[in-house]
Amino acid sequence: MPATNIDTKTHENGKKHAEKPMGKADSKFLPHLVTKLPGPNAKKIVDLDHEILSPSYTRDYPLVAKRGRGAMIEDVDGNTFLDFAAGIAVVSTGHCHPKVVAAIQQQAAELIHMSGTDFYYPNLVELAEKLASIAPGKGAKRVYFGNSGTEAIEAAMKLARYHTRRDKIIAFYGSFHGRTMGALSLTASKAVQRKGFGALLAGVIHMPYPNMYRGSHGIHPETATADCLAFLENEVFKRLADPEEVAAIVIEPIQGEGGYMPAPAEFLQQLQKICRKHGIMLVMDEVQSGMGRTGKWWACNYSEVEPDIICTAKGIASGMPLSAMISRAEVMDWKPGAHASTFGGNPVCIAASLATIDLLEHEYIANSRKMGEFIVAQTAKWPEKHRSVGDIRGRGLMIGIEFVKDKKTKEKAPELRNHLVKAAFDKGLLVLGAGDNSLRLAPPLLINEEQASFAIETLDACITEAERSL
Repeated sequence: MPATNIDTKTHENGKKHAEKPMGKADSKFLPHLVTKLPGPNAKKIVDLDHEILSPSYTRDYPLVAKRGRGAMIEDVDGNTFLDFAAGIAVVSTGHCHPKVVAAIQQQAAELIHMSGTDFYYPNLVELAEKLASIAPGKGAKRVYFGNSGTEAIEAAMKLARYHTRRDKIIAFYGSFHGRTMGALSLTASKAVQRKGFGALLAGVIHMPYPNMYRGSHGIHPETATADCLAFLENEVFKRLADPEEVAAIVIEPIQGEGGYMPAPAEFLQQLQKICRKHGIMLVMDEVQSGMGRTGKWWACNYSEVEPDIICTAKGIASGMPLSAMISRAEVMDWKPGAHASTFGGNPVCIAASLATIDLLEHEYIANSRKMGEFIVAQTAKWPEKHRSVGDIRGRGLMIGIEFVKDKKTKEKAPELRNHLVKAAFDKGLLVLGAGDNSLRLAPPLLINEEQASFAIETLDACITEAERSL
């Protein structure tokens, strides 16, 4: 198969169709498996990988990717898969979108690296202006570029401390903010992510996240917002940290590793009021939920809050390593040399981001909202149909399905969830878990109804088969 097998003027489900779909002649957008999984070539690479790469990586199934187009992935044995993971919500415009590829190629032929830390170049300013214009809030903004989500969080933590001259930071149970030592100090989703690394950053305090399925303490979901706000005011501020010593409250408007759990709009609004009252920086971690994934530029747009700092990465550049921390202009008051990154804002990554944002703005944010509504509508009766489906939630194409052993007790069913991830892979559908017992549906934002229907039908069948056999 040629290296490029789609019309370079179109993409996965544009107005014109791909000329040569990967791996299957009778369907342009669906999987086609030609070997037992893993195939012989994949097995060789997996075996070698286990010998030479870090054992800290987590792999749920033996996918060995060779190439991608749109929402499709082809492995080294010629099997094609429908990707509902998108490289962990990264390839927002799909794999190898022709416009993104062209932008990368053109920029790479002109200037690959110059380091925005020490020099100037045009597209660095162009992207900063664009991000400032789409960031929540009407006031002036400033932008800092890094390479990954965890770098954006580290920058936000440093800026919040620098600007406020305070040292305490509040985060939430179930959160994931990154794996570098500062961001890891905020992360509280799985003990294995923190185990063995010794003392983390001092001054970090965790509190319950408003879980609208289980409740903030595992009880009373209907009062989760009030319970969490009361905990902040009556426990954290009175027993652990005076609010005048708190630099920032860092929150994901939709928790990623927490099971794709959205925070209620009322909670985010009240949290903003508390932050404003005490001069605390409200930091939105939109690394996974931002850049149109939820059907709006930012998940926090749904609650109409205006964070002091917002962090984005993942979907910002369709797979190229880039992140941004955007703050109110008056907040970013640190001096030259206070913080920087050699590779952050690399010209090639910036070019990919500009192309990505253009596609999101004119096509794919609207499609994310449309396809998300379609999926939620088609799965709405699953909690009634399937005894193991406890909850379905999310916005746009950031949808979580939570599995339980018992609907009344809501006992988690992680073994079933893990089984379903593998079962879907065996049928050509790529999905990932989220949290202890949820599936995440986070496909590229360009999927069409045919692909959404295939994913729904495949998961439906997997759940039915698992409930019969397990």
